[in-house]
Amino acid sequence: MSAEPDGPQDRLRRLTTIWSRAVFPVTSTSLTRPEFEAELLPLAERLSRALHARDFDAQEGEAVGAALVAAHCTAPEALSRSLDCVDAYLVLYCGEDGPLEDLRARSARLQHAMAAGFARALRERTLAEQEAISQAALRAQGVVAQALHASEARFRAVFEGAAIGIGIADLDGNILQVNGALLRMFGGSEQSVRGRRVQEWTHAEDAPQVWRLYEELVRGEREHYHVEKAFSRPDGTALWTNLTVSLLRDADDRPQYQLALMEDTTERRLLNLRLRYEATHDALTGLPNRTLFFERLEKALNAGPGQRFGLCYLDLDGFKTINDSLGHAAGDRLLVEVADRLQSCATAPGEMVARLGGDEFVALTTGPGTEREVDELAHRIMNVLVAPIRIDGRELTVRGSIGVVEGPAGERSAAEVLRSADITMYRAKSAGGNRYELADPEADARAITRHGLTTALPAALDRGEFFIEYQPLVHLGDGSVRGAEALVRWLHPQHGILGPDRFIPLAEHTGLIVPLGRWVMEQSVRQARTWRERHGDGCPLRINVNLSPCQLTHPGLVQDTVDILERAGVQPDALCLEVTESALIGADDDLLKPLRRLAEMGVDIALDDFGTGYSNLANLRRLPVSVLKLDRSFTRGMQQFPADPVDLKIVEGIVSLAHSLDLAVTVEGVETGAQAEQLRILGCDTAQGWYYARPGPPERLHELALADAAG
Repeated sequence: MSAEPDGPQDRLRRLTTIWSRAVFPVTSTSLTRPEFEAELLPLAERLSRALHARDFDAQEGEAVGAALVAAHCTAPEALSRSLDCVDAYLVLYCGEDGPLEDLRARSARLQHAMAAGFARALRERTLAEQEAISQAALRAQGVVAQALHASEARFRAVFEGAAIGIGIADLDGNILQVNGALLRMFGGSEQSVRGRRVQEWTHAEDAPQVWRLYEELVRGEREHYHVEKAFSRPDGTALWTNLTVSLLRDADDRPQYQLALMEDTTERRLLNLRLRYEATHDALTGLPNRTLFFERLEKALNAGPGQRFGLCYLDLDGFKTINDSLGHAAGDRLLVEVADRLQSCATAPGEMVARLGGDEFVALTTGPGTEREVDELAHRIMNVLVAPIRIDGRELTVRGSIGVVEGPAGERSAAEVLRSADITMYRAKSAGGNRYELADPEADARAITRHGLTTALPAALDRGEFFIEYQPLVHLGDGSVRGAEALVRWLHPQHGILGPDRFIPLAEHTGLIVPLGRWVMEQSVRQARTWRERHGDGCPLRINVNLSPCQLTHPGLVQDTVDILERAGVQPDALCLEVTESALIGADDDLLKPLRRLAEMGVDIALDDFGTGYSNLANLRRLPVSVLKLDRSFTRGMQQFPADPVDLKIVEGIVSLAHSLDLAVTVEGVETGAQAEQLRILGCDTAQGWYYARPGPPERLHELALADAAG
């Protein structure tokens, strides 16, 4: 098997070789085949340039057809073989750039032009021969008559043997001659075709410019035109063609005839329509797919002034459960039934329903009054989902969450509209589902910001954008600083300093909380070592580090903690890990095992936000904790004097319970001296809050500790 040509010139020579081998046997010439191939090479180059020209020029193809006649390629099969070669190999060897369908269409037009040029040149050659014969009639009348007959025979052979339909008509539209290929296209007899006038061949699908171009041609204002045109066959079916019509002039350059070349494109058009349908419709449900929906949405958003749009973005609630329990086949049948119901909701003009993928559907309505229409459309969708769907003998209840976006055309792009609808749909789903929500620009902005922070988190850790502030833990008895809680912050390049409430939930959702928590623990333990070295062993400071539920279940928690303490050269009692009460509700022994191991090593475990959950107080006996941290909600009632007696009783009871279990009590959110004094009287051990110090750099804690020691 031979290799493909390496470059454009090699491919062009390959095309020329194939062309010469096809045409040379039917060409009367004294040239050798290599010499004949050299004659065809410039013609192939001309076709290649015309194939890629910015504007199509039929004269290039006509010139090539005329050149074939000039090269004595006038045998009956010369034109048909040439057209076959161009049709099969021009795009293959010269169409390396550009969309394939466009190149094939231009190739077909070049073939039409070649045939027109060939026919015109052959006719002109015939006329020239006839003129030469008539002038020599007195000397060799017999020879002239024989040459004229041969010339007409060659023209007739080309006319009848062409693979494309050819018809000749006068300027009044009377059809004079048609070849067999054209008769086969129409499926009728020659009398039924020749008996008609060109003007009778109108069709409902005709483009407006078709007959304008025709009138310009018969008036001599245009030499040719090319259009896609449909004709009606005698049996009522449509014949689609690529039609090229050329004007034939007489020897005095006066318009005389019109020559039509037709290529039957009916099957190609039907195939294209089928491919277009498959490319724009969902294979499972038959609904328009994402591609067609975006086309319609773009059209609606680019409508004129006064036009609006409304969009309902639907996601089925709990569809994954149905797929997992009943199988994907049942899930597919459910989607088909849902699609049918949704289709019944959008039957008004300007409405459509599409499937975007999975269990996501979208309904679109357009027009000047979509504020009311989209609300009604959302109601209809919710109502049609109420009735259960029967699948494999089971009645399945289907619910959905819908995000609704409505607004004027021309203000937002399709991507922005769909993003807003998606965000709003998830807001409806997070609110419990089986409902629809209207888009809120402020909620969209918050969701977009959250997404931006989520995507920026991994790189932020690598770039060192996180830092830690420390809030002192103060002993309520003597006011000394006993340690600090490490609070991580994010110095975001655009949003500035972000508190943990802005990014810790995102880090937990993405799993980045594990490396981030490890980094916080490592930095905090190092800082604890620095404090102990500076402050001495008189009152060693302890560092409190928050532990998220995700970290709590991570298998490397214990080993990471041990490694961090060993690398820092710090004893375990310098570290206290804070775990929220909610994270330990219903905790089993497997979940508590890492905490027990850490507690046995000497690491303190604090139960954070105590009092906000619903855990059984008896569970304190089985939890490996040494500190209870009361939530700040207990201190709010102590800001004024006298304090809320209910809060006092609750705190007194918790402190008594904790001390009976040998647990220390730390209180958060202390903001006034009255609160601090009241908590001291109640027996709380340590406290933290703005009354003592806001979270700040580690140097501030060292200064507070030195001040306590000096005092």
